[in-house]
Amino acid sequence: MENVMYYILFFILGTYMGSFYTLVGLRIPKNEPFIFARSRCDDCKHKLSLLDMIPIFSYIFLRGKCRYCKSKIDILSTYIEFFTGLLFLVSYHSFGMSIELLLALGVVSLLAIVIVSDLTYLIIPDEILIFFGIYFIIIQFLLLGFKGVISHLAVGIFLFIIMYLIMIIGNKVFKKESMGGGDVKMMFIFGLVLDPLLGVLTIFLGSLFALPISILLYISNNEKVIPFGPFLLLGFAFIFFTKITSLDIINWLGL
Repeated sequence: MENVMYYILFFILGTYMGSFYTLVGLRIPKNEPFIFARSRCDDCKHKLSLLDMIPIFSYIFLRGKCRYCKSKIDILSTYIEFFTGLLFLVSYHSFGMSIELLLALGVVSLLAIVIVSDLTYLIIPDEILIFFGIYFIIIQFLLLGFKGVISHLAVGIFLFIIMYLIMIIGNKVFKKESMGGGDVKMMFIFGLVLDPLLGVLTIFLGSLFALPISILLYISNNEKVIPFGPFLLLGFAFIFFTKITSLDIINWLGL
C-alpha cells in the first residue's frame, strides 16, 4: 500500500513538473521569465488562475479551450504533463529512493524540456544543456566520485566529437545543414550518464526512431524540418530505463 501511494505521488509530482517544463521549454528560447512570472493565455494574455493550471484535468474540463477567450489550447502541454508523470512513476519504480533516482528524474526532465523547445522552435537552448550538464556532474560525483566524473567527461567529449563529425559529413552529403548544433552539444550531456558504446547506440536508436517520420514527410512532399533532438532523447531514455549495458550489446553481437 505504501508503494502505491509513492507511485501516485510521483505521478502527480511529474504532471506538475511537466507543466513547468513546458513553460521552461517555451520561454527560455524567447528569453522570457519562467520562474516567478504568472502563466497566461498565449492569445488573450489573460493570467491563468490555479483552476486553469491543474495538469491534465484543466485541459479536459475546459475542453481544450481558454476559459477567457475560448481560443484552442495547444495539447502539447497536456501530453508532456502525462508522460512526465508516467516517467516520474517509472523512475521511482526502477530506482526507488536512491541517488540513481535523482539521475533518472534528471533524464526525464531534460527529455520533457527539450521536446517542447525543439518541436516548437527547432532550438535546444544552451542554458538548458549547461544546467543539466552541471546537474549530471554533481549526481555522478555523488555516485562515482572524482575519478568517475573525469571518466564521464571524457566520454562526453568523445560523443561530442563523433556527433560533430556526423554533422560535417551530413552537411557535405546533403549540401545543407543536416542537424543543429544543439544536437551535437547534447551528446556531451549523454556522455555524462552513458558509456561510449551506449552513447553511440543512442545515435543509432535516435536515427531509427526518426526514420519513419522522415519517410512519411518525404512521401507527402512536406519540406518541414524534423527536429532530431527529441528522437535522440528518446533513444537516450530507452537505454537508460531499460538498463542495457555495453556487455549486453557485446554478448548480443557475439563478440
